[in-house]
Amino acid sequence: MPDTLTFTSVHTIPGTHASAAFTTKTSEVFKEENDIAPIFINERMKYIPWGGDNRMPYNIINFIESDETLSTCQMFNAEVCYGSGLVYNTEQATERVRSEVDDFTSDNDIASYFLGVCQDFKHFGFCVSVIILNEDASRIVRIVRKQACYVRFAPADKSGVIPYILYANWRNTVSPENIERIELLNPQAPFTDLQSRSKKIKKFAVVTRIPTPDNTYYPIPYYAALFKGKWYDIKQLIGVAKEAKLRNSAPIKYHIEIANSFWNNIFKVEGITDRVKQQERVCQEKDNIINFLTGMENSGKVLFSTFYVSPNGEEQHDVVINKIETDKEGGDWATDIIEAVNMMCFTMRVHSNLVGSVPGKSQTNNSGSDKRELYTIAQALQKPYHDLLFGVHRLIIRFNKWQNVTPDCPFIQLTTLDENKDAKQVSLNKQGNNEDTDKQQ
Repeated sequence: MPDTLTFTSVHTIPGTHASAAFTTKTSEVFKEENDIAPIFINERMKYIPWGGDNRMPYNIINFIESDETLSTCQMFNAEVCYGSGLVYNTEQATERVRSEVDDFTSDNDIASYFLGVCQDFKHFGFCVSVIILNEDASRIVRIVRKQACYVRFAPADKSGVIPYILYANWRNTVSPENIERIELLNPQAPFTDLQSRSKKIKKFAVVTRIPTPDNTYYPIPYYAALFKGKWYDIKQLIGVAKEAKLRNSAPIKYHIEIANSFWNNIFKVEGITDRVKQQERVCQEKDNIINFLTGMENSGKVLFSTFYVSPNGEEQHDVVINKIETDKEGGDWATDIIEAVNMMCFTMRVHSNLVGSVPGKSQTNNSGSDKRELYTIAQALQKPYHDLLFGVHRLIIRFNKWQNVTPDCPFIQLTTLDENKDAKQVSLNKQGNNEDTDKQQ
């Protein structure tokens, strides 16, 4: 039995030297198909779904993992945000404080935690850290990351404060006993809130989010333009077209775009719940559409499909059939794939030369000096994200009363040959500021 249904595929059109490509509408990934209302689990737990079907983060991850350029850019952005890693600067602290900080960092996997929250930040625009206090609530002893895709926010109270989060694997049906409820510190005054509640509660969640123009429960990341526009679909279609040509030298003649709701409605109307039968029904419906498009007896026929008009006046169709010009052959797609890759890298704010050569027979690579400056600029632009990510660590330092300790994340600055070393660490939070690494030529 397949774990997931396959909606994207290429089918040979009988009687012709051509194929038809079926894809899903990626523009729907950030669209709320239903009214967003709180979902009640029991009297202690309710949450705001993430997307109309509560599966938006998993759809986003699936689209990212389905494209080589996008997944590479996302990992690059997380690695650049990570820099040289999170450290607690204790140069000006006393020996006692240094010892306490060393104990804290030894008991917590800081490297894994920090890279994880950097990935959540770049994927979803927010991350969640959980702090755990000791028995007498005198110190914070643990900090762990909660993966953002498994986090759901409770509805805000009358003052606009979210009281708690729920953590569970929402990919499947979740029973109440498998849901972890974690009290959420007030993001407007986390230290004051922690002081007032720490005597009774020993575990709190701290949410760090990127401010967005439309600040909802779950932020819409900046790269949403890739899915709302056409470039993601164009790049995917080029790959499908090349695969079809390599397999049977049959060019793609039709691009058939089908909304996920179309399949869900079929399953619902026909009462199909078994995964194997659902996949068989998908294949049958694809054959029906292909048979409709081909054959002399079908010439002049009209396809009727349902649609609705969104509040902004756009028509949303269940099925759209696009006829593709077949003039492009073989290597002629090279220029198109270059354009698509560059557009995706541009949207992800990653220069294509920093993550690999631009595909194609003729590409222009920047000089070493240009790449070095591009990499330095990319790391310098992480300053606002570091300021946000440091919030929970400033909270820990202040609550634990660690005087003269500051969170820091030095970045790696590539050097020129005349400095006789490959790289050096640069911190924006230090006086004097340059700390050479041991990377010698």
